[in-house]
Amino acid sequence: MPSIPSFLKSIFYLTFTLSGLHFFKKRFTFSLYVGSIFLLLPIDSSEFNSNRKHLNMPTGSIKIFTGSESKYLAEKIAKNAGIALGKSSCPRFSDGEFEPCYEETIRGSYTFIVQSTFPPADNLLELLLMIDAAKRASAYKIIAVMPYFGFARQDRKDRPRVSIGAKLVADMLSTAGINRLITMDLHADQIQGFFDVPVDHLSAVALFVPYIQQMGLRDIVIASPDVGGTKRANVFAKHLKTDLVICHKSRSKANQIDSMTLIGDVEGKDVIIIDDIIDTAGTITKAADLMKSKGAKTVRAFVTHAVLSGPAFERIEASCIDEVLVTDSIPLTHKSEKITVLSCAPLFADVIQKVFENKSISTAFI
Repeated sequence: MPSIPSFLKSIFYLTFTLSGLHFFKKRFTFSLYVGSIFLLLPIDSSEFNSNRKHLNMPTGSIKIFTGSESKYLAEKIAKNAGIALGKSSCPRFSDGEFEPCYEETIRGSYTFIVQSTFPPADNLLELLLMIDAAKRASAYKIIAVMPYFGFARQDRKDRPRVSIGAKLVADMLSTAGINRLITMDLHADQIQGFFDVPVDHLSAVALFVPYIQQMGLRDIVIASPDVGGTKRANVFAKHLKTDLVICHKSRSKANQIDSMTLIGDVEGKDVIIIDDIIDTAGTITKAADLMKSKGAKTVRAFVTHAVLSGPAFERIEASCIDEVLVTDSIPLTHKSEKITVLSCAPLFADVIQKVFENKSISTAFI
């Protein structure tokens, strides 16, 4: 029997049903029977598969834009994704007020906005304004790409009368209009729960582990600079099949360490310290000096986000640490022979493409 397109079958069914109800008010069951015959006719499978393929295809085009302070990274992401970086501007008034603007249409497009929210707070505000502008310009989907999620250390009330800054940032991003967030190595995993939109939480494991394996070190031991980073360091230890040591520190206030002790053996080992943020470098350098004093052969630190504020560079240069490897989620303000930068652009470019094409990105997670 020749096949009948599914849309014609629907029309025939509706026509017979309505006509049956009109002319046979008391025997409308007959019309339903006649109309249902068309449901038994063979479906044009090629048309059906074509429709399914069309429904699974992404809507609109893909466009990548950047905030002012993350242009260096957005350009590399766009290049790795094979997409031209979108045109935008951010004119400033004489009093410092700024007004982000898209210089091309984004109507109906998947709009990815790259901006790390490291200090100053202008970077966060610029991202919020760009999200709002994209929403008002009728972008189909608005995805915030935040390689470094600022204020992530404020993830809970650790003492009375303080704010939960990470939750406030999440609320502002949601209110501004994001449909999705892509970020990397949040200071606390539970920050994902502050959002009611999908959060793609990527890991620098995909960047650091291959690099460590290529170094050819024989006696590796993974170290966590504090108890809170044990879970993160353990992921590396499992990937590399090595032992794990932990530093226990006590603080009287932020960025000031009172004491530090080592749990585990590092004598004759190539120690690799794992952390998500290096700020003033007090914890990393103190841990490196402690491990060298305990007989470690070499000490290196692999840190995702190089905040590097205050005396950080001076401390790194003066410490016993052999090398600090960071990503380019935050631009370096100074150069150091001890600091090596690995780009996270290929990782974000791959995830952006997969999000657009509705493909799995599980390999980019921890």
